[in-house]
Amino acid sequence: MAQGWRRFVWNGENLLISVALGLMLILPLVEIVLRFWRKGISGSSFFEQHLTLIVGMLGGAIAAREQRLLSLSTLSAFLKGRWKTAAAVGSTALAVAVTFFLCVAAFKFVAIEKETAKIVAYNIPTWALQLVLPLGFAAIALRLLWHGSPSWPARIVTLVLAAALAGLAAKPFTSPDHLVTVALALLLIATVLGAPVFITLGGAALILFWGQDTPIASVAVEHYKQVINPTLPTIPLFTLAGYFLAEGGASRRLVHVFQACVGQFRGGAAIVTALVCAFFTSFTGASGVTILALGGLLMPVLLAARYSERSALGLLTGAGSLGLLFPPCLPMILYAIIAKTVTMEEMFLGGLLPGILLVVRTAAWGVWQSPKSAATASRFDAREAGRAIWKAKWELLLPVIALAALFSGKATPVEAAAVTALYAFIVEVVIYRD
Repeated sequence: MAQGWRRFVWNGENLLISVALGLMLILPLVEIVLRFWRKGISGSSFFEQHLTLIVGMLGGAIAAREQRLLSLSTLSAFLKGRWKTAAAVGSTALAVAVTFFLCVAAFKFVAIEKETAKIVAYNIPTWALQLVLPLGFAAIALRLLWHGSPSWPARIVTLVLAAALAGLAAKPFTSPDHLVTVALALLLIATVLGAPVFITLGGAALILFWGQDTPIASVAVEHYKQVINPTLPTIPLFTLAGYFLAEGGASRRLVHVFQACVGQFRGGAAIVTALVCAFFTSFTGASGVTILALGGLLMPVLLAARYSERSALGLLTGAGSLGLLFPPCLPMILYAIIAKTVTMEEMFLGGLLPGILLVVRTAAWGVWQSPKSAATASRFDAREAGRAIWKAKWELLLPVIALAALFSGKATPVEAAAVTALYAFIVEVVIYRD
């Protein structure tokens, strides 16, 4: 019974985030079409921003469900027995306490917004969309508690410890500003023991606001302001395009293209690795995704070229980050959003030369490390290269589509991201059917 109920909730979350992503993709595309008739959808930009909020909070809840919340430390993996249990209980208790206060802050923020009775459009109140904030944090807190320990006694101890920490924060025995250093130290220890990154960032904000006796609802207000930035929807949309590439057969076709074009030279395997990883990461936005998608294809190629396993692993891991300076990669978008002094287009242009330099240096290192005995006598086959390029032509056009939409002046950055995601969907699902 419990398993069936849990499966129902999980399927509901998956469906909801899929619908939200679908709407995020469709709204900008409809706006582009309606612009030809000088019309538009009332409140579309506002809806797009809040769909980003919904996708973000649902994504966090699903990541907590799947135990995939990003962590900076792997120390807990080296602990055994009671030490491992104690570390899990301590770090999880603090994580649950921090998430609880983030949830409370979000509820207070939504309550204030409800009193203002603001309407988005079509009689939909703003607070109804903002409600995903406290609900998302509540789901994350419960899942952190559940997955933090494998046994019920450990979960109960974790809950009691989290309640004690929350109670101490709510009713401190001395002035909060005297406890800020201690609280930050505990947060650092929890981070080292494996607490998720969002706990470190959100917890630090809560502690510093708490030390200044500032209402914690201010944290939720700032969180909300950042998430509804008009440019932020470009991130999930470009990520969606990268997801279509990663889940389809793009990795296989792209590796074939670069192998056919440069694989015959000495160090060709390293050059292929640098080029294809840079191409892939520029859309996936994460080196981990690139390594997962391409590692199984490129590792045998590097080993066959007689690279040592250590050199092959290092090259593949390092090359996974090469695309982070190429448009439309996510770090460039994030910097433009946070800095507010440069446009996204300027960031993309500014990253081109450093990005090319990184690719060239990485490829050169791979050539230098290539065993001399691995030099191949095969010649460049123009026909084979042409066949490979023709087979992958739709995916090779993806950067052209993205940049043309972005720099054409005919579409906003969000609309350009939506066009890119739609193109990737059509290529992988309709044309290649991968």
